[in-house]
Amino acid sequence: MEKCGVFAGFHLPNPTYQLLGPSRTAIMLLPPPFFTEKRPLFPLPLQLQKQSHFGLCNCSNGSGNTLRVASPTSNVATELADIDWDNLGFGFIATDYMYIMKCSQGENFSKGELQRFGNIELSPSSAILNYGQGLFEGLKAYRKHDGNILLFRPEENGLRLQMGAERMCMPSPTVEQFVETVKVTVLANERWIPPPGKGSLYIRPLLMGSGAVLGLAPAPEYTFLIYVLPVGNYFKEGLAPINLIVETEMHRATPGGTGGVKAIGNYAAVLKAQSAAKAKGFSDVLYLDSVHKRYLEEVSSCNVFLVKGNVISTPAIKGTILPGITRKSIIDVALSQGFQVEERSVTVDELLDADEVFCTGTAVVVSPVGSITYQGKRVSYGVDGVSQQLYSALTSLQMGLTEDKMDWIVELK
Repeated sequence: MEKCGVFAGFHLPNPTYQLLGPSRTAIMLLPPPFFTEKRPLFPLPLQLQKQSHFGLCNCSNGSGNTLRVASPTSNVATELADIDWDNLGFGFIATDYMYIMKCSQGENFSKGELQRFGNIELSPSSAILNYGQGLFEGLKAYRKHDGNILLFRPEENGLRLQMGAERMCMPSPTVEQFVETVKVTVLANERWIPPPGKGSLYIRPLLMGSGAVLGLAPAPEYTFLIYVLPVGNYFKEGLAPINLIVETEMHRATPGGTGGVKAIGNYAAVLKAQSAAKAKGFSDVLYLDSVHKRYLEEVSSCNVFLVKGNVISTPAIKGTILPGITRKSIIDVALSQGFQVEERSVTVDELLDADEVFCTGTAVVVSPVGSITYQGKRVSYGVDGVSQQLYSALTSLQMGLTEDKMDWIVELK
């Protein structure tokens, strides 16, 4: 195989790279015909071993504003993408590569490939477009000061994807496949990982029924896709307290539905209430259960906790609430710090009487709640106590600033 001509000062037309994939079979990396955006090509090394760390070539994108970071396995600096890292928000940014793997109904995922990031082709009759047969995940990669890259509990995302796939009648990658394809995709897009303290690389795996169906039935073919993009804070308030309104008429999920898995359709259902709340100046919506309309469930895209004295309470997982990985991690961190944690039914009256309230999720990490408005009554909360303590503890672990006694971090060396 030819080496990339950029090292000799020119670009070969339609360059081809070969990587070693998660099943230790060769993965061909080809710019697909639909990718037409003209931008510098940052070539990959010829092989990517399991858990190996590689740097992208030391090329200039012509802007003169790129940053350089040291690679832990090389004396050559790695160019970072030309982004205003100090003002990185939570929005779409096209990166270099995505990972795609397909399989048919009744079979197992086995082979995949990295492709240049771009649009994908779907049949108008695909199950994802017609019947919403799809799931997504979300996790992050962080860059350490020494150049190493950290993933936070990726195996938990793989397990949750499997659980959701069973509920949605879809095959899913094994946990090992999930973790290894995440690693491949992250390393292929290394130049998009923000410098330490400037943000993270958000990783979005998708599992969808891509095969064509007309009658209501599971798709004949499935696509597993991973793309990544650099992100900053999820809420426009940044780390400042957010303001929530309790929704009493519309509901995020119902018993027996798909509220307990990360189904794609769960999120469109919250848009109407969320848009109305934001138009009134609120950050987001807190939903109640659909049966009694008095028990807390979750915010549009994150779990909720309340603090009263030394007790931290959060709604129990009973099929209508997503089992958040950040939620699970915060519970363990809180217990390790001496708090009493209760997973149970939590009433809206208890919420209004709490000392402190905060939300957790991959995107928001830990976000303090400054106020809750319920039936026209606004209640304010303290924000500099427990939530800040737990946020600092968790983010220090995620970014490799403290010792990982929980064995949660996967380091890409």
